[in-house]
Amino acid sequence: MTYENLTLHTDKYQINMMYAHWKQGTYNQKAVFDVYFRKLPFGNGFAVFAGLERVVRYIQNLHFGEQEIAYLAGEEENYAPEFLEELRQLRFTGQLQAVPEGTIVFSGEPMLRIEARIFEAQLIETAILNFVNYQTLIATKAARIKGVAPDDTLLEFGTRRAQEADAAIWGARAAYVAGFNATSNLRAGMLFGIPTKGTHAHAWVQFHESEQQAFDRYADTLPDGVTLLVDTYDTLKSGLPNAIRTAKALESRGKKMQGIRLDSGDLAYLSKQARKMLDNADLPYVKIVASNDLDENIIFNLKAQGARIDSWGVGTQLITAADNPSLGGVYKLVAKEDNEGGYRPVIKISGNPEKITTPGVKNVFRIMNKETGKAEADYIALADETDMLEGKPLKLFDPLHPYLFKNVANYEAVPLLRTIFHQGELEYRLPTLKEIQTFHEEQLQQFWPEYLRKLNPEKYPVDMSAKVWELKKSLIEKHHN
Repeated sequence: MTYENLTLHTDKYQINMMYAHWKQGTYNQKAVFDVYFRKLPFGNGFAVFAGLERVVRYIQNLHFGEQEIAYLAGEEENYAPEFLEELRQLRFTGQLQAVPEGTIVFSGEPMLRIEARIFEAQLIETAILNFVNYQTLIATKAARIKGVAPDDTLLEFGTRRAQEADAAIWGARAAYVAGFNATSNLRAGMLFGIPTKGTHAHAWVQFHESEQQAFDRYADTLPDGVTLLVDTYDTLKSGLPNAIRTAKALESRGKKMQGIRLDSGDLAYLSKQARKMLDNADLPYVKIVASNDLDENIIFNLKAQGARIDSWGVGTQLITAADNPSLGGVYKLVAKEDNEGGYRPVIKISGNPEKITTPGVKNVFRIMNKETGKAEADYIALADETDMLEGKPLKLFDPLHPYLFKNVANYEAVPLLRTIFHQGELEYRLPTLKEIQTFHEEQLQQFWPEYLRKLNPEKYPVDMSAKVWELKKSLIEKHHN
């Protein structure tokens, strides 16, 4: 087994469809797929796109090695040897467009567009959805937490509760994209350059003869990075007094203790009492860190209660997205190659209106009001439409309620999709993680706060051009006749 080769990180029906296309002689026919999600997670007003770097690395290394070929040769489908040889030669040769990581995105709009031989496009569906769904979900959860604590230090502490090793490191990365400051996971720190932070466990205190001895020995070992966990026995009666004595001992050596950590109890009450005790001891520089199954709702409520917490360690609720554990992104065929070398739009119709796809090869634009500098709407147009790029007046209307509309004239249409791969070659410079985080912060400034708020956010418009809308209607009518 080649653990590092993710080519078989796919569903079996993808291989079976590839085999059927090969048998029927259609495997070289090109197709276009959109990746999008139907519903915003957490009841949020927006999502944060993440996962592109993982997608890029996956596509760059896409190949069937001898172990993968041997495995497929033993499957019950009895794939023809010639098909397996075709797999052996397979590399990605198509086009991939995507929004940059950190982009604010909304339901129904393509985050990625794949244009490739159906043989290739079908294979990569499962992995792309796996990477993008998870990382976008965690980045969105992290953005919600950042939204209620914008000026505090946010620490990702979720490794031990994550769904396995890959989820831990890529979840830490997604949290950093959305504004977290550090992670406890050293592998994520090494791989991605994320700052790492850590204190000590209750076991360190329990191991020693006294809490004071535990604190003093820890400070002797790491005098420049001392944050003490003060709730092993009694936070206010022993933990804080002992931590204060250790802090004073550090001061006598010309050092400063960084902080104390609260991991249980009434965090609002304890943090306020701790702040008083630290200030009364002339230790105003000592920060208060809180952990203990936190999420954006608990942090929001603690702040409303006047909690004196400077830094938040968020673990389980973030890394597992516990209240909404799946994004539900989809990968849908929207066009296939015709006999003239162009594309014919296709549609999927469902009894559930939200599952009806939007056909055609499309682009997505953010319509920016030049007077306010804020986003008016996102605009989905066919690939050959240019009105929005020429600044012509646009009619923005709700696709579900077309009688709701507004006209815009003084705007800039900013393309959201960037070319990542062209004819199988990577054309996009992957930004650093810090650049992505900065880009995300800039993205947030494009929106009115009503769209970004945690509670009851205003619905941001995602509109179709009249041509897209008419194309969708015509294909629905065609398939109903």
